[in-house]
Amino acid sequence: MAKFLLSVHVLGAILLIGPVTIAASLFPRFARQALGDGPEQESAEGPVRLLHRICRVYAVAGVSVPAFGVGTAQVMGVMGSAWLIASMALTVVAAILLGIAVLGTQDDVVTHLDKPERTPASAESLIARLPRLSMITGLFALAWLIVVVLMIVRPGSTTGA
Repeated sequence: MAKFLLSVHVLGAILLIGPVTIAASLFPRFARQALGDGPEQESAEGPVRLLHRICRVYAVAGVSVPAFGVGTAQVMGVMGSAWLIASMALTVVAAILLGIAVLGTQDDVVTHLDKPERTPASAESLIARLPRLSMITGLFALAWLIVVVLMIVRPGSTTGA
C-alpha cells in the first residue's frame, strides 16, 4: 500500500505541481505584454487567460498531492519526522502564496482585461505589481524545490537514503 500511495503522490507532484509552477512563472511576462501598448498586446491576452486557468485548475487539483503525501507518511510511520513536518509547513506556505498572492494578482489582471473600457492608469498599476508577482512566484517555486529536496534527502531518516 505504501508503494502505491508513494507512486500516486510522486506522480501527482509531477503532473499537478509542476504545471502550476511553470504557468505561474510565465504569467507575469505575458501579463506585461497584454497590459502594455504594442502590437503584441492582443496576442498576449489569450496566453494570459490560459495561464490563469491552468493555475486555478491545477491549484485545486494539486490539493490531492499533500493529501496522498499525508496518507503515505501515515502508512510509512514517519508522521513525526522533522523533515516531513518541515515539508508540510512549506507546503502550507506554498499554498498560501499561490492561493492569495499569485491567483489574486492574476485575477486582477484578467478582470482588467475583461473590462470593455480599460484605463491606462489601472493598467500601469497592474504592470507595477508584476515584479512583485514574479518574486512571489519564485518563492512559490523555491518552496516546492525545498520540499522535493527534503523528500529525497530525508534528514535523520533510517532508510540510509
